[in-house]
Amino acid sequence: MGRFGGIVAGFAAVTLVGGSVFTPSAQAAPAAATAETQCSVTSARELERARPEQVGMDAAAVRAALEFAAGRNRFNVQVFRHNCLIGEGPTNEQSGNAAWNIWSSTKSVVSMLAGIAWDQGKLDLEAPIGSYLPAGLGDELRRSITAENLLTETSGMRTGVFTEGITGVIPVDPNSAVQALGVPLDNPPGTTFSYSQRNVDLLSYVIELAVGEPLQQFAQRELFGPLGIAPGDYYWARDRAGHTYGYAHLMLPPNDFAKIGLLVHNEGRWGERRILSEAYLAKALAPSATNRCYGYLFWIGAGCAEMPDFLPADTYGMSGLGLQNIFFIPSLDLTVLWTGVFGNVSKYGLQGILQNFEELPHEFFRLLMGAFPGATDPGPYVEPPIRIDPSRYFDTDILIAVFGLGPSAYPGCTVFACLNYPLAPPFADTAPGCAVLVCLGPNAPGIR
Repeated sequence: MGRFGGIVAGFAAVTLVGGSVFTPSAQAAPAAATAETQCSVTSARELERARPEQVGMDAAAVRAALEFAAGRNRFNVQVFRHNCLIGEGPTNEQSGNAAWNIWSSTKSVVSMLAGIAWDQGKLDLEAPIGSYLPAGLGDELRRSITAENLLTETSGMRTGVFTEGITGVIPVDPNSAVQALGVPLDNPPGTTFSYSQRNVDLLSYVIELAVGEPLQQFAQRELFGPLGIAPGDYYWARDRAGHTYGYAHLMLPPNDFAKIGLLVHNEGRWGERRILSEAYLAKALAPSATNRCYGYLFWIGAGCAEMPDFLPADTYGMSGLGLQNIFFIPSLDLTVLWTGVFGNVSKYGLQGILQNFEELPHEFFRLLMGAFPGATDPGPYVEPPIRIDPSRYFDTDILIAVFGLGPSAYPGCTVFACLNYPLAPPFADTAPGCAVLVCLGPNAPGIR
């Protein structure tokens, strides 16, 4: 059995927190897993379902977790065990087919596309991106950045998370990849983790160049199509030069987002078809040298990002602004997806909400883990003090660079013109009914 899917052979106990140990009973142990219902993935619209008790979980505890999440702005919640959908939020029927911005979980999808390109021998992760960029684009240092540096967020680019993203939300970016090549490097490539949005925009462009076609065309044929995700299901924003954003703005229905999660859960295999190699996922889901919590655009390990520290150590996840998450727990053969608008609470007000995302997952998983025999309650969330500096999310130079001003501007690239790239007007790419968070209406992207 592989490293990242299914129940780990020989699993006996999972440490929950500070000495509390979750020890599954014989019903939940691997030796008895064959007696529990097993489901198959499907490219059809309806995923296979089972009742919680059929997969060794207590139905009342699962229901309590789902009801709690629904009361905390979780508009769609899906719980899978053994590939079976065993729990759904009360508003899933209304939200499941509407295209929803998964924000930075988009980064993990880009990682998967990089992996497919690598599997096909089209993208060399260790090669400098200069071997893919057009001649003369970017200086020597930036051209020396590797695809792996972009995947591990170690390009060295200066960050200003909100100012990097605002010109994508208000779509005036002339060419996000060219703009990335103008951002100052605060560290030598490959040396320091620095969570940059532009970094992943550059990666999506490099993948396009490596595969020789637009990113979304490649994604539809190689990833989305095989999963049964139709082109009309989603909207993925492009900048005004036509390049797909990598850092966010994939608006995907939760019912399709679940299929992306199940593909990763199944180690890149979709039924009998291999879509993404286990070798790539082994790289992507291993902690990088500069951040033990980060792999190739995936968050790795309990206690990292929004993953509670009492979950099993092999937990990893996809994470987007406002808590758009997929949580993977291979040792329990468990995958949980949710989307919504924040929902975490803090005694420190807005600043605490923007810092302590872990509160909501902690309380949800306290309830959900209680569905397993032998679970021990880790206790309520203990909120840490405020420690973030809001100023680090803003960088005025990155913002004014869009207008060709300041040290972060790439020469010859402004909102009016960018090198020799033809620019569409702002909002020209926006699909009908789509606005920042969601796509709604009769002509909007979504599952029909």
